[in-house]
Amino acid sequence: MDQKTTFGVLVGNRGFFPSHLIESGRKEILQKLEEAGFGAVVLDTSATPYGSVESLSDAKKCAAFFQEHAEEIDGILVTLPNFGDERAVAETIRRAGLDVPVLIHAFPDEIGKMSQADRRDSFCGKMSVCNNLTQYGAKYSLTTRHTEAVGSEEFAADLEWFGAVCRTVGGLRGARLGAIGARVAPFKTVRFSEKILEAAGIAVEVVDLSDILGRVDRLDDEAQEVQDQLGEVRSYVRLEGVPEQALAKMAKLRLVIDQWVVENEIDAFAFQCWDAIEKYLGIVPCAVMSMFSQKLIPAACEVDVTGAVGMYAMALASGQPSALLDWNNNYGDDPNKCVLFHCSNLPKDVFSEVSMSQHAILADSVGAENAWGVCVGQIKPGPFTYTRVSTDDVAGVMRAYTGEGQITDDPLETFGGYGVAEIPNLQVLLNYICTNGWEHHVAINRSQVADAIYEAMDNYLEWDVYYHQ
Repeated sequence: MDQKTTFGVLVGNRGFFPSHLIESGRKEILQKLEEAGFGAVVLDTSATPYGSVESLSDAKKCAAFFQEHAEEIDGILVTLPNFGDERAVAETIRRAGLDVPVLIHAFPDEIGKMSQADRRDSFCGKMSVCNNLTQYGAKYSLTTRHTEAVGSEEFAADLEWFGAVCRTVGGLRGARLGAIGARVAPFKTVRFSEKILEAAGIAVEVVDLSDILGRVDRLDDEAQEVQDQLGEVRSYVRLEGVPEQALAKMAKLRLVIDQWVVENEIDAFAFQCWDAIEKYLGIVPCAVMSMFSQKLIPAACEVDVTGAVGMYAMALASGQPSALLDWNNNYGDDPNKCVLFHCSNLPKDVFSEVSMSQHAILADSVGAENAWGVCVGQIKPGPFTYTRVSTDDVAGVMRAYTGEGQITDDPLETFGGYGVAEIPNLQVLLNYICTNGWEHHVAINRSQVADAIYEAMDNYLEWDVYYHQ
């Protein structure tokens, strides 16, 4: 996820409009992309007039050029400094065959520049481009306003949004999810279909928990790689009375999972976090999972694989770590507030303050000495996005819901990882969740990317998505 997001840039042209608009427009777009930190793959000005696309010949050249750079291109930006040639745009996208998101952008005309020497007519041309793309069966996205100046705040925001859409689509197509251990017996709520995920391009690699524990048992506490991991565990969050023996077990568990993740090219995983690992290894895995989520390899608890998909989607979109929580409690009588909670394995950047402690819920059943390793604290106030992904095994489709809210600074005295969430029309959302049989888990991310998540999943991945607004 550290790789720069790169767009294939298609500069549309119609020859009887002023050529200086194409020349200046191309320069403006490329400069803006560079300033915003995006890469650009664009025809050279020696390949076609001004590096633009107007004819079938230009379309073939641009399509071939995009194909040559297919591995670099995350999305296509169609920009219209003038009306553009709608056929050439549609032919380019069809012939390139990249199957990536497409954003249609049109330059605005200026009131004082509407003569034949300066008028663009991009306002009109954008409609023709969209019409032809629709006829060609191509999917595309639109800017917030019909026309946008390249230097405007709206266009800057749309570029960031489109980049998030591209990363989400590209990351979920071909994602590799891991499942460590079997589903916790009582949790039929997190059952899912591997076959539906596979049909959506998402592979699931499974490993038995006993295999992981066996590898941990074979490690020497004094081995350098274990000591390196131990140093990272010690420096991750504030430690309050955590025994050295428990920290050493966490270090070995993290090393084994990290090796498995690398070997299998895992993007996100779900873990059997209770209660076998507490009984037979003597720790809870929450802090270890938190460390993976922190470095943008989301780790979901209770073998909630589709929960990990939602976590991964938002991490792709935002570049920030995601967490998995329960929709857990009402907050007094406020109908738009609720408590989000887990035991917890939340990544440390989600917290205001965080420390490692014992698992308050499991300590009585597995023994307090076997319950070290949870990350506890209150979630940092601010805006957040929530997403839930699931497989509808009856209908045979992927489904999801997403939306945004605020984590408040309302007081709450409890344990684990927790926060008070305020969501407009929360009762409507809760009714939707219960009526449609959704899981009690939800992924959150301290960003505002619901628009991008919805566009990626609904428009391009063609999942069944509810956007709560």
